[in-house]
Amino acid sequence: MDMHTVVSSPLLLVALLIPLAGALAVLFRGSDENVREGISSVASILLLGVVCSLIPSVLKGKILVLHLFTILPGLTITLRADAMSMIFALVASSLWTIAVYYSMGYMRGLKEHAQTRFNACFALAIFGAIGVAFSDNLLTMYLFYEIVSICTYPLVAHHQDDEGYKGARKYIVYLTATAKFFLLPAMILIYVLTGTLDFAANISTGIFPDGVNKVLVTMLYVFCLFGFAKNGIMPFHHWLPGAMVAPTPVSALLHAVAVVKVGVFCTTRVMLYIFGVDTMDALNLGIPTAYFVGFTVIMASIIALSKDNLKARLAYSTVSQLSYIIMGVALLTPSGIEGGLIHIVNHAFSKITLFFCAGAIYVATHKKNISEMEGLGKTMPFTFGAFAVASLSMIGAPPVGGFITKWNLLVGSMEAHQIGILLILIGSTMLNAAYFAPVTFKAFFNKPPAGEGYIGIREAPLSMLIPILIACFISILLGIFPQFMMNFVKAVTG
Repeated sequence: MDMHTVVSSPLLLVALLIPLAGALAVLFRGSDENVREGISSVASILLLGVVCSLIPSVLKGKILVLHLFTILPGLTITLRADAMSMIFALVASSLWTIAVYYSMGYMRGLKEHAQTRFNACFALAIFGAIGVAFSDNLLTMYLFYEIVSICTYPLVAHHQDDEGYKGARKYIVYLTATAKFFLLPAMILIYVLTGTLDFAANISTGIFPDGVNKVLVTMLYVFCLFGFAKNGIMPFHHWLPGAMVAPTPVSALLHAVAVVKVGVFCTTRVMLYIFGVDTMDALNLGIPTAYFVGFTVIMASIIALSKDNLKARLAYSTVSQLSYIIMGVALLTPSGIEGGLIHIVNHAFSKITLFFCAGAIYVATHKKNISEMEGLGKTMPFTFGAFAVASLSMIGAPPVGGFITKWNLLVGSMEAHQIGILLILIGSTMLNAAYFAPVTFKAFFNKPPAGEGYIGIREAPLSMLIPILIACFISILLGIFPQFMMNFVKAVTG
């Protein structure tokens, strides 16, 4: 029996319309850079305010819904805010606020072109991400998922050179093709089998009636797993390293907020609220999924080790880290699911810090490769200090947020009696340390190359440095005071 109270809330529509209105206002008033960035920052603060205003109701166990329109019986466009929605909505809205200020410093520092288009598409990507967070059913989620793919295409192709177009082409083909080939047929079949696409009220039951063909449900599950290719699972991950040709604020957006998080959020949402823990357990779908994504965790970490380009290393780190989220949920144990879901938050703040640092290094020095950063830590101590802290989070060391993830995942693998998953987690932690630690070590403890004293190089502009330090500080807070976000996670697992 589900004890949740369902309440209608127009605030969900307000939250959705704020980034949309922000994007339109930027397009109309974009000629003046101060007005343009003022609009983006006001919109981001308003969105964060509206999302935060939903917190008390959701923590009291209410599910907020807003029905927009009905297409067919059981097929509606409806918004919903529950504990799981709030995890992602809080991440997306708070990181947008930080990213707006950072982008200002980055884009102006490098005198980038087409800043109006950049700001407008950025806001539209957040519009899509908030739509995904507040979807009440698979159809609404699918529509917003596609909006995110389309709106981020101009961002990936921002530089408008051969490399940019190539990366963007790979990006859009991968993401839209997988959604059309896998997700759309799966969605139609689920509707035929169940008569609805609405998410279940809790994570146990799922929406499939008894007596449904098991092979068919397993096939639909596989289709959903690969259909949301933004989740970066191998072999459909190639778009992600390809997309790093975009400006660094875009990479940060892709890797921390709008794209990959949309992918893993959709995947885990469908695992828990369409299939449900009981169905996945009965059909033995959970543990094979955990081992399958475990391969991605290890392989992507090994590839990351071989990359000298800092953004490329971070991109493969993302591919690996995303699979932690799916792995945790696939364990189907309370601690596993909690570890997976909390990693949506921990990874977001740590990874945006890492990409912001990469961008700050590029703006200050025009260096992209790790081998060129020897001794840089002495001239850019704040940037590399924040990089070191965020690296610790990715490795899973206390007192940073990533520790909470790793701890829950390790407990979850023990609860599921999966020694293999335990070994994957320990192995990947060692690999995480192997590709993150050298960056900080070289910067702080190696001497600059002969004849290069880094004269005149100093920290990136304050508009970039302050967001870096804020994101870094939040990563530490999430490690020391995890309870606030864990309240939402525990509300999901009940």
